[in-house]
Amino acid sequence: MKKYIQIAKNTWDEALIYRTSFIFYRVRELLKLFSLYFLWYFVTSRNGDFFGYDQSGIITYLLISTFVGDFIFSTRTTAIASEINEGILTNFLVRPLSYLKYYFARDIGDKALNVSFALVEYAAFFAILRPPFIFQENFILILIFITSVLLGVILYFFISVLISLIGFWSNEGWGPRFIFYQVIGFISGSLFPLDVLPKPLFALLELLPFPYLIFFQSKIYQGQLSGIEIGRGFLILILWIFIMYFITLSVWKKGLRVYTAQGR
Repeated sequence: MKKYIQIAKNTWDEALIYRTSFIFYRVRELLKLFSLYFLWYFVTSRNGDFFGYDQSGIITYLLISTFVGDFIFSTRTTAIASEINEGILTNFLVRPLSYLKYYFARDIGDKALNVSFALVEYAAFFAILRPPFIFQENFILILIFITSVLLGVILYFFISVLISLIGFWSNEGWGPRFIFYQVIGFISGSLFPLDVLPKPLFALLELLPFPYLIFFQSKIYQGQLSGIEIGRGFLILILWIFIMYFITLSVWKKGLRVYTAQGR
């Protein structure tokens, strides 16, 4: 356990060494936050509401979903495909550690750093713009919200690793991942609440893992789900974690059978 904690700390230090890259990433996230905020602020200012969401409701959803997405979607697993293609994976296979646990520890270090900066950025955002945000005062709901976010982290980790494992069979790892990012941004609820979609489409999405990365967590925070809906959501979320775990493990083992690293 100690070695994985150290790996998380090293990831934090590594990001601070490459400050320019990290700063540009944070600036990109800030620009995304501001653009979405002003878009929905003006839409609700002109129309009054948006499919049942008033201005404070949609702004609260937007800020919470953006913060949750900033935490869940920050990952270091994007490097896995290139490590497979370049033969760097071999260096890890001969070490006394789990490659997946190694990357999960790196993800934790990366997320901790991003959230630390995000908290400062959001504090400045609230101080400057004073958005119409609804603060959740129910302590139980806050605990349930935090639990759902942590489970979302685990689910996204397996999904992201699975996408990267395409490196065992293809040298084009960035193309599929780019498409994946665009699609998941839509169907996870990071751009707008998914329940504004037509009911048949929304009902279908509820059976998939993606709404349980952002949408489900945001709705819990806003207190817009009943106890039965929360329980059902947790059941589906945990079920998808197990499904993605076993699929990822199976693909990992199959990939190792075809893996070759010339010159290493």
